[in-house]
Amino acid sequence: MNKIKNLAELRKIKEDMQGKMQLRENSNSPDAIVQIKVGMATSGIAAGAKEIMNYLMEELDKRGVKALVIQVGDMGYCHAEPTIEVTRPGSDPVVFGYVDVKKADEIIEKYIKNGELIEGILPANYRSI
Repeated sequence: MNKIKNLAELRKIKEDMQGKMQLRENSNSPDAIVQIKVGMATSGIAAGAKEIMNYLMEELDKRGVKALVIQVGDMGYCHAEPTIEVTRPGSDPVVFGYVDVKKADEIIEKYIKNGELIEGILPANYRSI
């Protein structure tokens, strides 16, 4: 992380983060947009879930994809961390395992944008987290 050299830089960072947090936490109609739940229990964080969550928020914003990115606890798939659950409007949730930056990019481009199922889906033995 770079050092903040003046008050203007700090204000710019604050504005950028507020925009991301507003979409993430204060969505007026979360069922009308894509919802992404990132498993951030201890095992998820250790496997890189924090980096995946940051990547998802940044890339979705850059690509103009409206999505609600939420930090959640253990999804029960510790063997496949990092895990994310993606719910497209009108669709059942899908859980992806072993998500790295490359897989997250593929999920955004193929599944979130186009609804195309891709490799890495974990079996649905749960209702929803």
